[in-house]
Amino acid sequence: MAVFASEELLGTFVPVIVYWLYSGLYVLMGSISRFDDYRLHPRKDEDAKNLASKSTVVKGVLVQQAFQIAVSLLLFTVARNNATETITTGTSLITLAGQFGVAMLVLDTWQYFIHRYMHINKFLYRHVHSKHHRLVVPYAYGALYNHPLEGLLLDTVGGALAFLVSGMSPRTAIFFFSFATIKTVDDHCGLWLPGNPLHVLFDNNSAYHDVHHQLYGNKYNFSQPFFIGWDKILGTHMDYTLQKRKGGGFEARPVKD
Repeated sequence: MAVFASEELLGTFVPVIVYWLYSGLYVLMGSISRFDDYRLHPRKDEDAKNLASKSTVVKGVLVQQAFQIAVSLLLFTVARNNATETITTGTSLITLAGQFGVAMLVLDTWQYFIHRYMHINKFLYRHVHSKHHRLVVPYAYGALYNHPLEGLLLDTVGGALAFLVSGMSPRTAIFFFSFATIKTVDDHCGLWLPGNPLHVLFDNNSAYHDVHHQLYGNKYNFSQPFFIGWDKILGTHMDYTLQKRKGGGFEARPVKD
């Protein structure tokens, strides 16, 4: 039981720690001028175009993470019996891979439809989701800057469903949610780094999501955080090209049909 309790705590707090550590890495890179050649927006635009100050963003993310911690502890408590059996019997690598795959599909599906509905419903967009879009120029630690209701519905409930449907244990959840956190932060990092393995493995990446944060892409590229399948299937996919920007860096430009 003590081992399980420690895994509950790790599954709850490790993704939060990973969020700030991975975001901090991007903040460090962003402070070095040579990385300006990999920015998707000029450095000055982070302050000039965004409608929320960086201190406000930090406070907003901490509020969401407080909700996330509370729900995670409750969820792990509910799943305690099943998870204890998993620890006792062990889990094969094939089963773990299957759980990861199912969790990714569940999370992607939930987030696509909730995210898209928040754009369709004018009330929800104006009073809830528009908070996230105050960051026209995304940056790493703004990834979870959302209205608390959106954070609860989109991320916390979506994560809970992925955990329950996949049948993963708290031990597996430590790795899955840490990976999902890294992926979400990376999608908002505002950089296009050569050789980034997440850009190689996933078409849903920092440039893809940057398109969604622009006015022209506001009703496209809803998929997050892993795949772009739902956008492709339901006609909300907006293709783009990455072009060198005068003065340094890249710009994601929509491809016109």
